[in-house]
Amino acid sequence: MIDIILAVCVVLGFILGILSGLTPGLHLNNFAALLLALSPQLMDLGLTPYQMASIILAASISQTFFDAIPAIFLGAPDSDTALTVLPGQRLMLEGRGIEAVRLSALGSAGSIVIALFLVLPLSWIFSSYYDHLMKYVGVLLLGIALMMIRAERGPWIEGQGSLVHWKYKALAALLFLTSGLLGIFAFNHESLLSSPLGLEPQVLLPLLSGIFGASALVLSLSTDTEIPEQEETEIKMPASALAKAVISGSLGGSVVAWIPGVSPSVAALATRLGAPSSAEEFLVSISGVNTANAMFSLVALYVIQKPRSGAAAAIQQLMTLDQSILAQMMIVVIIVATASYFATIGTARGAAQAISRLNYRMLCLAVLAFLVAMTLAFTGVFGLFIFFLSTVVGLIAPVAGIHKTHAMGVLMVPLIVHYL
Repeated sequence: MIDIILAVCVVLGFILGILSGLTPGLHLNNFAALLLALSPQLMDLGLTPYQMASIILAASISQTFFDAIPAIFLGAPDSDTALTVLPGQRLMLEGRGIEAVRLSALGSAGSIVIALFLVLPLSWIFSSYYDHLMKYVGVLLLGIALMMIRAERGPWIEGQGSLVHWKYKALAALLFLTSGLLGIFAFNHESLLSSPLGLEPQVLLPLLSGIFGASALVLSLSTDTEIPEQEETEIKMPASALAKAVISGSLGGSVVAWIPGVSPSVAALATRLGAPSSAEEFLVSISGVNTANAMFSLVALYVIQKPRSGAAAAIQQLMTLDQSILAQMMIVVIIVATASYFATIGTARGAAQAISRLNYRMLCLAVLAFLVAMTLAFTGVFGLFIFFLSTVVGLIAPVAGIHKTHAMGVLMVPLIVHYL
């Protein structure tokens, strides 16, 4: 028999995920904290801890589908979609914004399918070797960083010498370290952040909004870029390339969910060094990372009894997971992921029609003003200072002619320092 109240809770979580996904700066953790604060009153009304946990779980899954839309059409990222801005906006400016969202939705939906097959083997591996594996997190991240820098060759310009790629590797290393020092500074002074509205400050908001959002908007303002008509273009990726990107993204998100402090964006960098090479493949891969990570955060909570996301931490405070509850929650994940896939594509079509009618320069100014206002509202004056520094650091990559992914040192260097 269908539990009507549970179904309503899942639908509510699905809607909350849409709101947090489509609204830059509004994170699922805000809804999770609100539900926890209201949990005594909600239980007095008859809701069970499992039903409240289902709201949070459904929201955490649907958000990973919908947060690609503002990242692609507005260039306003959060901590999980920062890298989506890079290939996503490129496709949008080619009139392929809807295709970009479809690729992202495919990556998210496909990652759920692959991740379900990974639940048992990864649960066994991490339950048996978790403490041993955690000793080498710093070494792993350092290895990823070195591979990123080694892979940088800069733009190909006729007439350049054969050794010019070493210049770009040096610039990549400089950007990685510079952004890393900014990250260390920001995290060490996180206590100085203060929201004038009484909201919970998030240090990643000014850091990533500046590096990956504002810097791209500033560059766009200096050009005569116009938004082309967004057409319903076909996905032309070969099936083998699509499958490869889905698998790499799912594997990256499934593994990183067990590691404390490591964001999906870091896992996306690792997968980018492997299979994905085109903008299309990278979009599929990073979306798969985000959604698989959301699902496996729940699995990790059950296996090692440690939350690896804000949603998992909220669920842990509400209830204790057992095998039966975990299996039921996997069914919720499948249902929400299926609904999110179709709803995301439909929403993308509406967003594409709206954005094609806008003046891109005015849109950039509006989004930039929104990011500044949001940063001030969530993090105060010191957050604005971090935002300004991050924007300057974000401009280094396009000026130097290197990939902006090296700026992920803002997250990786603090983690490397911590774990080594």
